[in-house]
Amino acid sequence: MNASLSRRAPAPLMEFLGGIRAEMPILLGVIPFGMIVGLLAMEAGLTPAAAQAMSFIVFAGSAQFISTQLFATGAPGLVIVFTIAIVNLRHALYSASVSPYTRRLSHLWKWILAYLLTDEAYAVTITHYQQEGDASEKHWFFLGSGLALWTTWQLSTAVGIFLGAQIPASWSLDFAGTLTFIALLLPTLKDRASVGAALAGGLAAILAYGLPLRLGLVAASLVGIAVGVLIEVRLWKSG
Repeated sequence: MNASLSRRAPAPLMEFLGGIRAEMPILLGVIPFGMIVGLLAMEAGLTPAAAQAMSFIVFAGSAQFISTQLFATGAPGLVIVFTIAIVNLRHALYSASVSPYTRRLSHLWKWILAYLLTDEAYAVTITHYQQEGDASEKHWFFLGSGLALWTTWQLSTAVGIFLGAQIPASWSLDFAGTLTFIALLLPTLKDRASVGAALAGGLAAILAYGLPLRLGLVAASLVGIAVGVLIEVRLWKSG
């Protein structure tokens, strides 16, 4: 964007476009991940309409990935709900982190941004909020990054749903989601608590990989949260 346009454009538009630009590099990993989730939904026995509706309503890659796999194995509904609730506990932390910056917004704005609050949108938005400067229009940045991801997710899952069978197995797209989450995780490891939680959760995920009904992921999430909280409490007491 050239300097003359930057001078003429209103602040909300500049923030909105800035959010889209910040999200663009992350979308390279989101696209194949979305295709895989769409393909897995079809393999699990969902109809195309139900699979696309899941992307629209749930709009959470990890939740969709896990729930479709559990559905395919015939897991009970309560197990699926409990697993997704544990995996998505991190969103409560995201909400608490951005709430000081969104507190003054209307209820409508909060509902929209809550729906768009994902790992990828949070990663770029919280960094932008923490930068110095006027924060009164930064919710437009949040909106831009969230909508960029939402649009990409809907389109990529649709491709997986309708064209997944034509995707060559040699492409190995299933690892794209893991790479995306690793790329999002690394910049957030800024203290001992976060590093300890990441290492403990990762180790627990490896050790518990063979548990039935994907419960290893639940165990890893709980271990990571527990270790992070314990380190944080210990540092607080010692400091």
